[in-house]
Amino acid sequence: VSDLLGLEVQTAVMWETLVMGAMEAYVKSGNYTVLKVVEALGSSLENPEPRTRARGIQLLSQVLLQCHSLLLEKEEKITHCQHFLPSQNSLCVALPPGLAVSVLKAIFQEVHVQSLLQVDRHTVFSIITNFMQSREEELKDLGADFTFGFIQVMDGEKDPRNLLVAFHIVHDLISRDYSLGPFVEELFEVTSCYFPIDFTPPPNDPYGIQRDDLILSLRAVLASTPRFAEFLLPLLIEKVDSEILSAKLDSLQTLNACCAVYGQKELKDFLPSLWASIRREVFQTASERVEAEGLAALHSLTACLSRSVLRADAEDLLNSFLSNILQDCRHHLCEPDMKLVWPSAKLLQTAAGASARACDHITSNVLPLLLEQFHKHSQSNQRRTILEMILGFLKLQQKWSYEDKDERPLSGFKDQLCSLVFMAITDPSTQLQLVGIRTLTVLGAQPDLLSSGDLELAIGHLYRLSFLEEDSQSCCREVCVANQLSSPYQQGFVGRAFTPLHRELDVTREHGPNKCSRHLLCLQALSAVSTHPSIVKETLPLLLQHLWQANKGNVVIGFNDIIAICQSLQQVAEKCHRDPDSCWYFHETALPCLFALAVQASMPEDSSVLRKVLLEDEVLAALASVISTATIHLSSELAAQSVTRIVPLFLDGNISFLPENSFPSRFQPFQDGCSRQRRLVVLLMAFVCSLPRNVEIPQLTQLMRELLELSCCPGCPFSSTAAAKCFAGLLNKHPAGQQLDEFLQLAVDTVEAGLGAGSSRSQAFTLLLWVTKALVLRYHPLSSCLTARLMGLLSDPELGPAAADGFSLLMSDCTDVLTRACHADVRIMFRQRFFTDNVPDLVQGFHAAPQDVKPNYLKGLSHVLNRLPKPVLLPELPTLLSLLLEALSCTDSVVQLSTLSCLQPLLLEAPQIMSLHIDTLVTKFLNLSSSPSMAVRIAALQCMNALTHLPTPVLLPYKPQVIRALAKPLDDKKRLVRKEAVSARGEWFLLGSPGS
Repeated sequence: VSDLLGLEVQTAVMWETLVMGAMEAYVKSGNYTVLKVVEALGSSLENPEPRTRARGIQLLSQVLLQCHSLLLEKEEKITHCQHFLPSQNSLCVALPPGLAVSVLKAIFQEVHVQSLLQVDRHTVFSIITNFMQSREEELKDLGADFTFGFIQVMDGEKDPRNLLVAFHIVHDLISRDYSLGPFVEELFEVTSCYFPIDFTPPPNDPYGIQRDDLILSLRAVLASTPRFAEFLLPLLIEKVDSEILSAKLDSLQTLNACCAVYGQKELKDFLPSLWASIRREVFQTASERVEAEGLAALHSLTACLSRSVLRADAEDLLNSFLSNILQDCRHHLCEPDMKLVWPSAKLLQTAAGASARACDHITSNVLPLLLEQFHKHSQSNQRRTILEMILGFLKLQQKWSYEDKDERPLSGFKDQLCSLVFMAITDPSTQLQLVGIRTLTVLGAQPDLLSSGDLELAIGHLYRLSFLEEDSQSCCREVCVANQLSSPYQQGFVGRAFTPLHRELDVTREHGPNKCSRHLLCLQALSAVSTHPSIVKETLPLLLQHLWQANKGNVVIGFNDIIAICQSLQQVAEKCHRDPDSCWYFHETALPCLFALAVQASMPEDSSVLRKVLLEDEVLAALASVISTATIHLSSELAAQSVTRIVPLFLDGNISFLPENSFPSRFQPFQDGCSRQRRLVVLLMAFVCSLPRNVEIPQLTQLMRELLELSCCPGCPFSSTAAAKCFAGLLNKHPAGQQLDEFLQLAVDTVEAGLGAGSSRSQAFTLLLWVTKALVLRYHPLSSCLTARLMGLLSDPELGPAAADGFSLLMSDCTDVLTRACHADVRIMFRQRFFTDNVPDLVQGFHAAPQDVKPNYLKGLSHVLNRLPKPVLLPELPTLLSLLLEALSCTDSVVQLSTLSCLQPLLLEAPQIMSLHIDTLVTKFLNLSSSPSMAVRIAALQCMNALTHLPTPVLLPYKPQVIRALAKPLDDKKRLVRKEAVSARGEWFLLGSPGS
């Protein structure tokens, strides 16, 4: 055996395997003891050559692994001496009680771990980890000696792979209650010396260890026990006060984590210094991230002090801490120049948001001061600033509940607040009015705060702003926002708002065009206040009645007015989903009315005012959106009731459920010669494609055949596209089985027949596209065949460009069908799978395609890459980047824009790879900054800006050239282009300057 172990690795591997098998067989049979194996390997185990010794240990380890149950006790003691610590690999051996301690003691006493190679040090940490998992009680019996031994092992470790394991061990030492004894400070020192983490992974790091991995692991250790507080808090204060941005962020985030386990005892001596550091960062920092982390740390500190249980004789640290905050901030609220008003307000509101006690303490001290300052300042902009601060404190009150009405801090300020808000609402400044309205909304949300008289006065002001002020448009928008009130306390407020709106609707309904805008304004306000079931039952009939009145010619109405009414109906539908009864009420009330109006408008004999307007593409799309929103949230039982009426309406012309259904002709949308009625298939699409998947659709086979036939009918792209989308939406949800296979075969046959005929090729292509998308989303096997058919069309002279744009549809999220909201079968990683399955074929097709067809492949590829999650794209970037750069030379502005949109985030996320192509990138981006397309010019300039994130040494040789070239777009005729040019040129000017 010893001779074999001395051979070269290639020669000895086979022999070692045979010998190991023989050894195992002999030991298991009892003819050979492990002691004899050790004796046979003796010279190899003590060989000064590390490789030979390692192979001997490896061989012995394999034997022990298979035969450990046969070892005698004296053999166990011999074989588990410190000489058998594996230098290449660690194999877990089942040890009898006590031997795990012996092994660790041997390691701690005899092995200088930090003198070993990285892999051997990692082995030691792995052994300790394994023993802590399997022999916890034995290790705990060692007491603090185990902690001290581990400290010696870890001290001086530098490799990030080993540190991740070491940090995990320290965390387990603390969280599993191992004895730290007198070594708490030593354990802290051996871990805190790495804080803050300063690690940048090397390029192409095969281990994948990131800086954040180390940061989070170390933070978990430092924040795991209050016993570290006396050592950690001074360190955190020191790092926050440093000039290093990353150290500030890490320290504040660590402080935030520590507050979850600390109490008043740990924080008491450090509160003044912590507050001083946080205050300085908020008042003086130039980094929004540092400010945000500082505020988060202040919130956690206040919450920690708030939850600590006080002894009767203990000092209330929360009150003293809040008093210090108030002392340092409140005088800034009174300064005439108001320079530090917002930083002070942020600090106060952050502390107030941590607990009910903190909120009461700060609000009761700050509100009187702010109320006084509002009256002291006469300028509207200053008053607006103060009122916005008051609004912030009022919003915090909504977080806490008070059982006793008299305990609410706002009760004592109610009259002053109402007076101030009404003063703001009547101010000439629109901006101050808007803040006043938002404040009034928050006051109305406080349970039982406003009296009946206050509510009446508030409604009067809102009514005046909505309908009597010249600037009513902007104010009404704010009223709509203000009245989206879902709290049950708001129902009386909203109910009072309904009364004047109803009155205004009656006043304006009978008037002509001069009152129409006010009428629509009233309708929008009605939809905004429809937040409760009882209100919906009042507002919905009024909105629908307005459509009927227009249909009868009693109200003059146009294209934009119908769109606005549909938008109002959709707002109501969206609010109704919170309550199942309201959802069904809206569905049962609105859908028959909308279908009836549309069917009436589609009749050949109809001459109503609404006929032409209702059949416009945009209006039908708006109606479809209302129908879809009203159907999405239906329960399966209620949806099943509705589908038995709406599907027969389209297949059989059954109009019995429609109001005012005495139509002059039959409704037959799938019959020839009914071009108007065919347009209404988009409404059918909106309904059936929004149903839950388990709802059975009646006459499904007939419906699918009719949709297929209509989808390939030339003459009305709107109708044929709606039919194709409807067919695809139903395919996507249909369960696998024979019927689905039959539908798919019908679809494939229809597509192939249509693509071969000249008059309906475009319609057949649209059907192919939507069916492919439906199958791609659900991972259906046929999707690969249909995608290949789509790729084949890239070379088609007529359909090639459209086929390239089709890849954008396949990768994008839809808005009307095939969405998760509509219960479609959408797999989470369909984009990644589509990329993996199809991009190699696209690249291969590009290389093989004629020159005039290559742009189609580039466009399709850019669409796929542009919508792919960047973590998926980055590993493939080196092989695809040359194609992306070639796509920038394409004359198609769509290809250019899509490629630029793909490249911009890559400049930020893969700077090393992108730097290799800097010359090409600079040249192409500058050329495209003069493109005829404004969108391309903007995207190119944004990419020039993103280039500044590449390593500075790579960019500096191009700085003069870029600055000269970017002077031209500064004079572009489009303001948005000039804006991007200024931003990009400024970044290039700063390139290489100190602190940039």
